[in-house]
Amino acid sequence: MGEHKEAEIDRLPVDLLAHILVLITSFTDLAQASSVCKKWTQAVKQSMGQRETLSFAGWRMDDDTAVRLVGLAYGLKELNISRSRWGCQITDSGLYKISMAKCISNLTSISLWGNTGITDKGVIILVSRAKSLRHLNIGGTFITDESLYAIADSCPHLENIILWSCHHVTAKGLVVLVNKCQKLESINAWGMRVPLDCFLVLLTINPTLQIKPRGLLPNVDTDSLSTLLKGKLLSVMTIMTFGM
Repeated sequence: MGEHKEAEIDRLPVDLLAHILVLITSFTDLAQASSVCKKWTQAVKQSMGQRETLSFAGWRMDDDTAVRLVGLAYGLKELNISRSRWGCQITDSGLYKISMAKCISNLTSISLWGNTGITDKGVIILVSRAKSLRHLNIGGTFITDESLYAIADSCPHLENIILWSCHHVTAKGLVVLVNKCQKLESINAWGMRVPLDCFLVLLTINPTLQIKPRGLLPNVDTDSLSTLLKGKLLSVMTIMTFGM
């Protein structure tokens, strides 16, 4: 009988195998790799810890699976939990458990786009622990001003936020956000139910702020804003800022 020869890939050390597995983005493939043997199971876990980005977009993902994967990815910087047509079923309970993961304080980007199963409760808990956050997408959710207040208090480094069709967010919440997040560079406000006056007020607080899409605002240069915002608009800003 011939001597059984070890497969070439089985000779790889765990560290090198983990480095290779980092390149795999399919969770199905990773699950299959993990079931090969104990060495591969260890390599998959180690590869998760090396990942800086993790996206559940396009996957049928529930709370337990998402929490387990994020918990393994202790070096994570960007987390995408966007809902897709396949149905990413993340709830407030899932966000609470995810907020306890080691990587949360180091996250610079989070997307919760289209997750209608989450509310202010889950978002507030998550952002309160994401102190390094610079990019946030909560478009297509049912959050209210309460979430914006939490973001304003907890995310001083925020640069971009997407509030696409957040119908329950008001002008008051936007003013608080722009007042406190002084590094904010852009807001995507497509589909929001706030008056034009509100966006003009935001530009008096931060004249360099980009409000997207551009068609929301008339072509007004910075020097003209002071004229447009005399009287009524300045009064509105005062009420929104100090009348909380």
